[in-house]
Amino acid sequence: MERVPESGDGVTQVKLVFALWGAGDLLAAELAERLGAAGVETAQVNISDSAVAQAMVRLTAFDAPVQAVVSVWLRDEQGVEAVAEVLAAVADRVVGWRVEAVSPIELPAVAIGERAAGLSNIAFLRRPADQPYDEWLDYWRNQHTEIAIATQATFGYVQNRVIGAATDGAPEVAAVIEELFPIEALTDPHAFYGSGGDNAELARRFDRLMTSVAKFGADKNIDVVPTSRYRIL
Repeated sequence: MERVPESGDGVTQVKLVFALWGAGDLLAAELAERLGAAGVETAQVNISDSAVAQAMVRLTAFDAPVQAVVSVWLRDEQGVEAVAEVLAAVADRVVGWRVEAVSPIELPAVAIGERAAGLSNIAFLRRPADQPYDEWLDYWRNQHTEIAIATQATFGYVQNRVIGAATDGAPEVAAVIEELFPIEALTDPHAFYGSGGDNAELARRFDRLMTSVAKFGADKNIDVVPTSRYRIL
């Protein structure tokens, strides 16, 4: 399980994930202060910036590419609207979801304000309309997870299952995942798939992964956003 932060009295926090378009400076101290005032106890920002501009994997199903993703942990549900308002003040468009998170591979800790090592890919998954939800969830969580880890060079992996909207009119998304890769994976398929320069192994891993993602609809209608990852609070 993801190590979800807890408040001082041991109450598990609420996690929200927001997609942003037309965002301003998300690393400014003022944003962290305003989020804290809104009830956020921990905040992570993922930015599609110049450091990941050369990424070989970038997919868009939204009407425009996502510029940034903000993940926050709240003490309780009362701060959801306030957090959305804070983010709306620094971006042209903000949509968000309440999520339930698990971490098959824990994300390495990073100091506040520092860029985390490597490449962070954020993917927005949509369930095929003809696939029952329980079947979709079971395959993704209980079968695909092992395949994804075995076929890619990930060193951090978080699965956020969407359990509801956090903003009015949020597009329908089934899950938001975050996978961390070595920075070389921006442009090197072997670094991405962990195939060690062996082209036959690269092909085997790629085929196995693509066969698996097709079984729960993640081979289409998906956004993959390469980002730099920061903790800001």
